[in-house]
Amino acid sequence: MTSVLVDTSAVRAGYAELARAQKSGAGVPWYMRVVNRRLGRGIAALVAPTRVTPDHLTIASFVAFLAGAGLVLGPSPGVVAAIGATVLLQLGFALDSADGQLARLRGAGSPAGEWLDHVVDAVRHLLFHLAVLIGLYRFADVPDAVLLVPLAFALASSVRFFAQILAEQLARRDPVAGPESVPRFGPWIQAPADTGLLNLVVLLWAWTSAFLWVYGVFAALNVLLLVATGVRRHRELSALATGRAPG
Repeated sequence: MTSVLVDTSAVRAGYAELARAQKSGAGVPWYMRVVNRRLGRGIAALVAPTRVTPDHLTIASFVAFLAGAGLVLGPSPGVVAAIGATVLLQLGFALDSADGQLARLRGAGSPAGEWLDHVVDAVRHLLFHLAVLIGLYRFADVPDAVLLVPLAFALASSVRFFAQILAEQLARRDPVAGPESVPRFGPWIQAPADTGLLNLVVLLWAWTSAFLWVYGVFAALNVLLLVATGVRRHRELSALATGRAPG
């Protein structure tokens, strides 16, 4: 007696359908666009024939993230912990992409699912940097001022995420423009905010000095990106209110 565990033809068909139905890549950071969307597409196509729901994938992404963050703040820094944390964080990121793609494949998107996805994203933006803060406090012999870096990074990341989401929601009130009237910066400008690239920095966790230098550069660039985002979003929403094109 034989049994077919996976209908590979259905998986390939689902993957191809999602490939044709991808959102625009304009302004999407490199790792998210080139790597993570494809990983999420594969996961969505694989689980589409099952009873797994988009909310299940959202929850699984958060569990994987928590496990990865736990390896940052829990055990003493080492190569194994760094690799394990990076793999789990990237798995969580891929599952975060898969939930929306599964909903798109099934035509089953919902406001509740979108809300859950955004809430999990918001929590993840904050907890990642808090895990770094706790890990540095527990295991690294660094000046107290250095501990302000993950706090500043957490603030910049969380506020920018909120600013982006809120700008899109406010633009939806415009019956002509809509949320697509709030464009994103180019992918290379947004690279410091690319979750996939930041997760890769965790590979350096076993070497505190190297990690802090790279993480610190990411933090500084994200603060600059927050300022640029705030200025640009305010200008664009002001232009919508007066009926002018952003300039």
